[in-house]
Amino acid sequence: MTIKQLHYDHPDAQLLMEQVQGEYVTRYGGRDGARMAAEEFDPPQGVFVVAYDGDKPVAVGGWRRHDPDAYGGLPGRHPAEIKRMYVAASERGRGLARDVLAYLEDNAREAGVDWLVLETGQRQPEAVALYRSSGYVDVPHFGTYADAPMAVHLGKQL
Repeated sequence: MTIKQLHYDHPDAQLLMEQVQGEYVTRYGGRDGARMAAEEFDPPQGVFVVAYDGDKPVAVGGWRRHDPDAYGGLPGRHPAEIKRMYVAASERGRGLARDVLAYLEDNAREAGVDWLVLETGQRQPEAVALYRSSGYVDVPHFGTYADAPMAVHLGKQL
């Protein structure tokens, strides 16, 4: 597997993000409504990556900075949010999500981020298990799904 930093609008990234939106429709009945702009993932504000098996895009993920006060009082002063972590259905079970997550954590740490936070959902138990086994803990609710009963809000101090 090769991980490449690409622009959020890159066709390979968009291909996999359309797949993740389909996953949300299946699991939750609708697309993710969180607002995102491509430039939020441009360094130094963030990064977006696509993982490849040969020339085939198989996974995506990114992080983006936000106002520290948007995260409900985390002790860190330089937080960022993980977004659009996804592995193509045909590629699951190979550890790709863990590899992409480790890459994003290392990249964010190098950029001065001291906390990573994320929103996921109870209908994504494999995602919750990945994050918890990677050291993510419950954090105060924030963002688009702060009041959503199925939302799971996690964070990790880097």
